[in-house]
Amino acid sequence: MTMAIDWTLARALLEWQLELGVTDAVLAEPVDRFVQPAAALDEAPMPPAMTAPGAVSFAAPDAGAPLAPAVHVAAPEIDAVALATQAAQRARSLPDLAEALADFAPCELRRGARNCVFSDGNPNAQVMIVGEGPGAEEDKLGKPFVGRAGQLLDQMFGAIGLTRSSPDPAASVYITNTVPWRPPGNREPTPEELAMLRPFLLRHIELAAPRVLVLVGNVACDALLGRRGILRLRGHWTQAGDLPAMPMTHPAYLLRNPAAKREAWADLLSIKARLASGL
Repeated sequence: MTMAIDWTLARALLEWQLELGVTDAVLAEPVDRFVQPAAALDEAPMPPAMTAPGAVSFAAPDAGAPLAPAVHVAAPEIDAVALATQAAQRARSLPDLAEALADFAPCELRRGARNCVFSDGNPNAQVMIVGEGPGAEEDKLGKPFVGRAGQLLDQMFGAIGLTRSSPDPAASVYITNTVPWRPPGNREPTPEELAMLRPFLLRHIELAAPRVLVLVGNVACDALLGRRGILRLRGHWTQAGDLPAMPMTHPAYLLRNPAAKREAWADLLSIKARLASGL
């Protein structure tokens, strides 16, 4: 007996499969849908002959005749970077950009994520922190840096008088990620994914207009500096576009390597001195 499935149950089942990472519906065995079964050809009724003058005869095809080969038309190539650039530039505010990013269909990462993790903190802050990508907790809550690494990040910047909850731009931070959707298995974003989402990140920085950028981890440095090797880059001021940028090791790295916290503290003091100098 076949059980009837209403639309609410069908949608719930589909969303469950999407959350598991299903991208295509396939059968257990390949099916050539251009070949008709022989039984279907034998049982098909023959159309009556048309003998009227000028009539066109529609004769049944010969079952033994080979079928014409299927013509497969390739789908046109989609320039995802160009589409992302257009969508990002149309955004005139941070809420506009958040909506455009959440609706950006060409990025496959959004299919396996629960939330588009856009930002947290004070958007008017002088310091903008760019992380790598959402983890499980961030994906669940829709905010960047909310797990153990995020708690350590808050403690680190709180030690130099900067918090994500302060309404004062001089005493607050604004936080985002290089990619807004959690990659499957917490893997790093691919070069193609970074290139596709980079226009949104650049527009995000442009609209927020911070004084200083803090690039946390290799992925952020790759996206905005085109370089990796965070242990070599950290502690040295550089330029990301027109803004001064300080690369720092990721708090997750510091949790695994507590001895590196001394270097991170030196980087925080350098950021504090840069803000105090007005440069």
